[in-house]
Order: sequence, then C-alpha cells, then structure tokens
Amino acid sequence: MSMIVFQCVFLIVYSLTFLLGLPANLLVLFIYARKAHKRGATPNVVYALNLCVANLALVAWMPVKTLETVRENWALPNELCLVYNFFLFASLYGSGLFLSAVAVGRYLSIAFPISYKLYRRTRISCLVSGGLWAIVLLHLGLGLAVEGGGHFVSVSVHHNTSECYENFTREQLDFLVPLRLEMALLLFLVPLIITAFCTLRCLALVGRSCLPAGGKRRVLAVALSTLAVFVVCYAPYNASHVVGFVLDENVSWRKEAMLSSSCNVFLEPIVMLMLSPYTTRDLVGRLCGRGREWPGSRSKATGRHRRHGKAVSRDPLATAKGVTSVIEKQIRETERRPKE
Repeated sequence: MSMIVFQCVFLIVYSLTFLLGLPANLLVLFIYARKAHKRGATPNVVYALNLCVANLALVAWMPVKTLETVRENWALPNELCLVYNFFLFASLYGSGLFLSAVAVGRYLSIAFPISYKLYRRTRISCLVSGGLWAIVLLHLGLGLAVEGGGHFVSVSVHHNTSECYENFTREQLDFLVPLRLEMALLLFLVPLIITAFCTLRCLALVGRSCLPAGGKRRVLAVALSTLAVFVVCYAPYNASHVVGFVLDENVSWRKEAMLSSSCNVFLEPIVMLMLSPYTTRDLVGRLCGRGREWPGSRSKATGRHRRHGKAVSRDPLATAKGVTSVIEKQIRETERRPKE
C-alpha cells in the first residue's frame, strides 16, 4: 500500500513539473530574450537565460521520468540511461549555480549600484556562465566515467525489472561516494553560503535605505524567495550525498529526495518573473492580447508608467536613482542663482 502511495506522489509531482515548468520557462525565456534584444544583455539577463536552458533540459526528460515511475522499470535502451542522467544532474546543479549568480548580481546592484553599472559587461557574464557550466560538466564527466560499460542499468533478479542509476557495484561506490560529497560541498554548500550572505546583506541595505515601502517589499520578496527556493529544492538531495558518505553506501531515499529538486523547474521561473520589469497584470494583459506593446516599451528602457499624472518606476533601484538625480538638479539650480 505504501509503495502505491509513493508511486502516486511521484507521478503527480513529475506530471506537475512538466505541465507547469514547460510554459513557465518558455515565458521567462521569451521575456528575457526580448529584454536582451531591446536593452542589451545585462548580467541578470545572461544568468536568467542560462537558468531557463538548464530547466528546459530537465523538463524535456520529465516524460521519461514519469514513464519510468509508472512502469517501475527502465524500458528504454541502456544507452539512454546514461544520457538521461547526464541532462538530469546537469540541470540540477547548473540551475542552482545560476540561481546563486542571480542573487550575487542583485546584491551588487544594490550595494554598489554605480560601480556595478560601470563594470558589468556581457562578455564577463558569458565567461562566468561558461565557467559555471564547465565546473558542472567536469564533475558529471568524472561521475559517468566509472559506469564501466553497463550504462548504470541494473537488473533486479527478484522482480525481473531493470533500474536506471539505482544500484552500484562496490568499485563504483568507492569512487561515487566521495565525488558526491565533493559535489554537495562545492556545487551546493558554497553557493548556498554565497546566496545567504547576499540575501542578508540585501535585507540590511534595503532596511536602512530611503526607498518607498513598496520598493522595499519587492526587493525583500525577491531576495527571500531566491534563498527559499535554493534551500527547499536542493538541500534534500545534497543531504543524501552527505549521509551516503557517512554511511559509505547509496542511501535508499535518494529517489524521494529528488522530488523536491524537480520542483525547481516551476519555482525558479516565479523568482525570475519577480525580477522582470513587468507586473502580473502586464503579463496577463499581453498574453490575452489586450495591448499592442509590452509595458515600458514606449519609454527609453526606464520601466516607468503613469499613475495620477506622475511617472512612477517599478524598479526600486531606478526610483533611488531618480531621487538622486532630482536632488542633484536642485543643487545645481541653487548654485546658479545670483546672490541677493
């Protein structure tokens, strides 16, 4: 009975991951690709596009995961097990690293707005993205190198079924267990510490700033959502690596821990939509065909809209810069007045 319940839970989670993750990531991909075309590729845009690519790689293989769950058997060719796990873990660790990169970029834009704007370059962001992918692919290459020609497909004698990446020989575990611990420390714990530091610093800086209450709430919501998604989605599976290293075995609940990791496919697009300059009403109106242009396309990349006859910026950073420019203008006008 318990196996049936677990199977139903797996089926529901993987089905929702595919049904929600595919349109959500395509929407984010469209928004940020359009933003890059109109305004140039900022670091957050580059990281967001890489994040969408990583999530779509997992979404593309979600039907295979659902089929395996329903049949309780790996019915596809053995070679596809290796390819499937390569894309699965590349998406898992790649999306985590790029989510951390987004948090770092957000912190730098708040803590050092002028310096960050002067030195941020698309080329640097692309090099950082390439370096992050190289780290992920290097670890996956080392892990897949020990498969020994069996493509990680094992046959269960008692149930007469095949399993993909579930059972390992002692020689494979002697290499995989330490590698998993190193991946949990380097690809999860270090990015988690960086994301937590950036989030706490954002909370402190925004709390002491002169931004409007609405701007503060938005910045805090984005920062806390990024940290929450990182912990909820990636902590359980990486915890299984630590426990496996302590026990020196392949823990039996790795499959259950993977459930939360798959949820990042539809949770991360929510965070990226919160970072975009468009509100939910704008997106719904555009998708329903109620407007010919995206909000803010008529302005010079300011993201402003008219409210009660005044220009109001949706970006709290733009609001702070606008206030600064007004103050500087008033000071210059005061200096130019003749002395009475």
